[in-house]
Amino acid sequence: MKIEVVVLPVSDVERAKRFYADLGWRLDIDYQGPSNYRVIQFTPPGSGCSVIFGSNLTIAAPGSVKGLHLIVSDIEAACDDLRRRGITVGEPFHDPGGIFHHASVQDLAAGPNPQRKSYASYASFSDPDGNGWVFQEITARLTGHIEDGEESFTPELTDVVRRAEAAARASAGAGDRAAA
Repeated sequence: MKIEVVVLPVSDVERAKRFYADLGWRLDIDYQGPSNYRVIQFTPPGSGCSVIFGSNLTIAAPGSVKGLHLIVSDIEAACDDLRRRGITVGEPFHDPGGIFHHASVQDLAAGPNPQRKSYASYASFSDPDGNGWVFQEITARLTGHIEDGEESFTPELTDVVRRAEAAARASAGAGDRAAA
């Protein structure tokens, strides 16, 4: 399974179209049909997933989509790129606990992860309606297994992944024993 499309609720279709074009995203579709039906699709550079918005497309409230993650290899460069395009982007932040960012800003620390560990640095921005986006810096991809000596991830994330892997092995072993 793959996520192909995310529907964004917007109040002003033309304003949203300008915003996503200003991000440098590829315009794939701008379709107008009968009864004020319109679909606009944009795809971020390098992404296999697109966003669509338009008229008579969703009943969700404009600006109600939050926490959409865009993966970048350099959080500071990504923020600088959007700022050059005139987009307001928050300053980078990280979770001192090393697993994932929290909804509450009081549980976050300013600046990217001090060791620039993969999956550990974030920055956020919103479209004109308030649909919320988060940049997440990923420089090494998790695969469900982390080799001994691998230092790309925070110690906390490494521990969580290793515990999940061990639980999956134990569960698979129990299933093998039950089948026998």
